[in-house]
Amino acid sequence: MTARACHGAVAEGADDGGQKGAPVTTTTLPHTAALLGPAPTPPGLAGAAPLDSDDLLVHPFAAVPRCLRVAVVTETYPPEVNGVATTLARVVEGLHQRGHEVQLLRPRPRQETPGAEPAEPRFHEVLMRGLPIPRYPGLRMGLPSKGALVRLWAQRRPDVVHIATEGPLGWSALQAALQLKLPVTSDFRTNFHQYSRHYGLGWLRKPIMAYLRKFHNSAQCTMVPTEALRADLQAAGFLRLAVVARGVDTALFTPERRSPALRAQWGVPPDGLVMACVGRLAAEKNLDLLLQAFDAVRLQRPHSRLLLVGDGPMRAALQARLDPGLILAGQRHGADLAAHYASADLFCFASQTETWGNVTAEALASGLPVLAFDHAAAGLLVHTGRNGVRVPAQAPGRFVQAAVELATAPPARRAALAQQARQDALALGWEGVLALFEAQLHRAVQRQALAGLRTAVAR
Repeated sequence: MTARACHGAVAEGADDGGQKGAPVTTTTLPHTAALLGPAPTPPGLAGAAPLDSDDLLVHPFAAVPRCLRVAVVTETYPPEVNGVATTLARVVEGLHQRGHEVQLLRPRPRQETPGAEPAEPRFHEVLMRGLPIPRYPGLRMGLPSKGALVRLWAQRRPDVVHIATEGPLGWSALQAALQLKLPVTSDFRTNFHQYSRHYGLGWLRKPIMAYLRKFHNSAQCTMVPTEALRADLQAAGFLRLAVVARGVDTALFTPERRSPALRAQWGVPPDGLVMACVGRLAAEKNLDLLLQAFDAVRLQRPHSRLLLVGDGPMRAALQARLDPGLILAGQRHGADLAAHYASADLFCFASQTETWGNVTAEALASGLPVLAFDHAAAGLLVHTGRNGVRVPAQAPGRFVQAAVELATAPPARRAALAQQARQDALALGWEGVLALFEAQLHRAVQRQALAGLRTAVAR
């Protein structure tokens, strides 16, 4: 699709100078989702004194018919590696391709990825203050920034604000948008309330859920990836929920990237088996059960390998096992990540805390039979006997048994499952997903306009 030209505001600001509560440094950069390079020096500012933190310079957006000005607020974005960041980058790219003008607001990353500026800006980036997330030094959360956002958006109003994460930056964006009477949409992308039980903090579940409910019920629409999650949240008192699923890049994730050299590097014999899992190395991913399944498989196939792609707080404990059959590949990106998928033989995913789980679709697209619980993406995409095995939720024994059954199945049977997995993934294109997302943005704008009209008439 050829994108219509949409040129937006460029905002610059300065550090808060160490003043407590001072507005955040904001720097808007014309970056692509893949090239988040350092900010160029604005013309006329070379060698000049830093701007005061209360100053926010905004150059007007060019008027473009039929083009929404969308402010996207998130506390994670590439080059950070997680499902939320990956999905949101694809959505931002899709909005650009559809002619919309995107302003991306996120915490300033620890280190910008070097790269040349693209010929055509894809979005305008506003970097906010942030802090590292405990136990996840590669990730950052935004700090409260309502005042800065009110000033930014008051000078040039977006048509709609989309909030992808519910942290301090997301809450600030919500409050700023409500104050300015801007339409808001949100995403429910992470089951934070379920994470608490994996860290001995089950007592936090109710207050976390109450906060999430208050947050999302303030939006015109909250997008969720599955009908099952919509039903669960609706039963918990969430309002105005819309199902907008996720797509997968089948050109990137493909069986054609299978690498004999990579398998040799892992020490896999010609008839060896590689079980793979991609994701954060953390308790909420149910890695203990995955390791149990791997141990059971090795009783039948001693030369098997378990490939774990990702990083997280459990990495040190996994390394301490000194298990030659365990391959800790760390974080992988792009074609390298796709090659790791395609070079495995099975994908085993034990997590039950996902709202979607991009890795399920990526594994299917890579031609891997998938073993997963009847939950999130797997509940929709994995079909027992067709492209993998889907086991009932809260049935860990069945998960282990199914792993052994898949590992010991005749090669021709696994090949048939793999072929069907790829075919099923080809139907998971992004175009329809983006159309639904776009429709929800337009609907939110219309709802806000109607509400304003009703208020005016009532007066």
